[in-house]
Amino acid sequence: MTGAGAPQGNMTRNQRLDNLTINKAHRRLLTASGIGWAFDAMDVGLVSFVVTAIAADPAFNLNATQKSWVLSIGFIGMAIGAALGGYLADRFGRKTIFTATLIVFGIANGAMAFSWTLAALLVARFVIGLGLGAELPVASTLVSEFSPTKQRGRMTVLLESFWAVGWIVAALIGYLVIPASGDWGWRWALLIGALPLLYAIVVRRSLPESVRFLESQGREIEAEQAVRYFEQAGAVAAGTKRTGFGLRAKSGAAAVKTVKTKSAMRTRDLFSRRFLPITLAIWATWFFVNFSYYGAFTWMPSLLADQFGSLTKSFGYTLVIAVAQLPGYFLAAWLVERWGRRRTLAVFLAVSAVAAFLFSQSVTVWQVITFGMLLSASNLGAWGVMYAVTPEIYPTRLRGAAAGAAAACGRVAAIIAPLLVPWFLTLSGGNKSVAFIVFAAAFVLACVAALFLPEKMGETLED
Repeated sequence: MTGAGAPQGNMTRNQRLDNLTINKAHRRLLTASGIGWAFDAMDVGLVSFVVTAIAADPAFNLNATQKSWVLSIGFIGMAIGAALGGYLADRFGRKTIFTATLIVFGIANGAMAFSWTLAALLVARFVIGLGLGAELPVASTLVSEFSPTKQRGRMTVLLESFWAVGWIVAALIGYLVIPASGDWGWRWALLIGALPLLYAIVVRRSLPESVRFLESQGREIEAEQAVRYFEQAGAVAAGTKRTGFGLRAKSGAAAVKTVKTKSAMRTRDLFSRRFLPITLAIWATWFFVNFSYYGAFTWMPSLLADQFGSLTKSFGYTLVIAVAQLPGYFLAAWLVERWGRRRTLAVFLAVSAVAAFLFSQSVTVWQVITFGMLLSASNLGAWGVMYAVTPEIYPTRLRGAAAGAAAACGRVAAIIAPLLVPWFLTLSGGNKSVAFIVFAAAFVLACVAALFLPEKMGETLED
């Protein structure tokens, strides 16, 4: 018998972690990572409201094409950041890179708030994207590697659910702060988005380093300390003093071993005979989900403002639609350990396709809200499962780089989609119908790609 209070015998460290039940250490890890995740979502959500307000600011007076530049430049940064962050996480650790990303996009948010030219806006937004893109795959990898096998998918989906919290906060800021503060409203919103800079200090103390990463670097003592902390939290081990996450480390050279005990895997192994089919399937899934999500949701406040003739009403409708993300995540978190990753992901993507098509035909307020909420719930539920799947299908020494590469592929689509929306609007005479029909088709393609992913429910992560 394993779990809370049960002896761990002669199992490896990773087996000891895998056989624990969820305890306060896991919940603390989830919360600490999730708050950082929520800050990311708040920033991505804020820009969709901010760009609408900037366009109306006499100092900028952006047209549709310039708005698409502001939206897409951040995703260029996210694509580069995702690939770079995953690579660096495999070399320097998940915790170190996670903390660094919070600092980067916190500073850049403050810089964007004080921008007075379009060029300055674009540069700041690009740097924000670097931090955001690097943080997301690193955080999901860290949570996945500490989660017990039977709850790993659920933990990662619950981490993703913090995205909904961030989006709802962004929608509240958009609804309450931006319209009430005149031309400076969007600047105050961005200054709120700089708060991750302060949170980085908290993260540095409250997050553990991945045991699998530490072992891959030969840092056996630190790895043992981290495992024993999680065991103590579950009443498996006892008697060792701890501070924050992990146990009090020994001082001196004995505290850290730097000789790697396992041969390194290279990023190009993603395209080896073993991993190529998996890589193609997960990249396609990420690409089409990103295309639809960022095309739809970064433009939604602007599109609804055009449709209903009111910025305040548009922000209010978007807030209601954003709230629907939470039940989508919670349903996905429940199903992912019952149906499995592949089936849950495919179903949520299929529902997203239907919802996007229905939204494209929405004319009245009740239709926009109803089908918008269905799209929000199903699309974000699919996101949660996608983040759960991606770290599971690769071994530890390739996991961070692989997750980052998949996210980077998705960010390429996130760059393209906002740039295409003005063209879609031209094709449909200024309404949203063509854009959301295209997004529905992209969801169908993502659903097909997801069916080719391996199923890892209940399996131990590969070392």
